[in-house]
Amino acid sequence: MNKIFFIVLLCAFLGAIGQLFFKKASDSLDYSILSIIGNKWLILGLIFYGIATMGYVFSLKYGDLSVLYPIIATSYVFVMILSWKYLGESITYYKWLGTVGLIACVGLINYG
Repeated sequence: MNKIFFIVLLCAFLGAIGQLFFKKASDSLDYSILSIIGNKWLILGLIFYGIATMGYVFSLKYGDLSVLYPIIATSYVFVMILSWKYLGESITYYKWLGTVGLIACVGLINYG
């Protein structure tokens, strides 16, 4: 089960990278098909998010949904940190407080 925990955590991180690429894609998107198909950031986001989703689905074969799904919530932490580092977004006191609470809740769920 510990191996699956780390695989799902990796999936959460890959999904967060996908979200970062989605944000970058949104800067140059408009409502045309060519804008969507030709957007490298959108394609990268879909690839990373797709890999993360497939890894997560395969991990469910070896673990309980009620234990593994909360680990995916750590993607919020990864998104916050990646957004701060690569997009220049601010991290407020309340975001840190929420992050600590989220990690504590995931830990409690996985402990029980």
